[in-house]
Amino acid sequence: MAGPADVMRCAELPAGLPRQLLAPFGLEALRLPDDAPIPGSYWGAPEAGLVGHRLMFRDDTPVHSLLHESCHYICMDDARRTALHTDAGGDFLEESAVCYLQVLLADAVPGLGRARLLADMDRWGYSFRLGSARAWFEEDAGDARQWLVSGGIIDSRECLLNHTPGHGHRLPHLGISDTDSIFSPLNISDSIQSNECHNN
Repeated sequence: MAGPADVMRCAELPAGLPRQLLAPFGLEALRLPDDAPIPGSYWGAPEAGLVGHRLMFRDDTPVHSLLHESCHYICMDDARRTALHTDAGGDFLEESAVCYLQVLLADAVPGLGRARLLADMDRWGYSFRLGSARAWFEEDAGDARQWLVSGGIIDSRECLLNHTPGHGHRLPHLGISDTDSIFSPLNISDSIQSNECHNN
């Protein structure tokens, strides 16, 4: 198993969660057999790979990698998604926004959450000028957050906006109704019914 052994791996995720989490954005999560090559992996296996509208991963893929590559896709426009293969592209600020978004999405993953995700990012070797992922997220990520807000990816409450046509169906583990156009990855484990990011 490549990389630090104590980061959370996709084998620990509930069955079907990657598909349920990513389908609203038009991204198909495809689990591959153990030891199979991972097409579209920028860093190589076991890290997740992107090819077009598919995200490939294995059981030994770190969850932070699955989230990071997914967030690259979410942050792209349709033209880039269509041509996507391995290298997500984007500038430095977009990369920071991708990291910020993956922290928000971590709260929708049972057993992960942002605290564990930030620690896993440090263990894996993500580099931030303040010395840790948590310090960056809490003290130095305002520009990344604003990029996401300005791009219509999150709102001012850090609720993730879903603008993908044809994917407004229910996400059972997130408690999203058929008519909700936004959902929050926050407070999922505490009270789905009180999810303040639901539309009224």
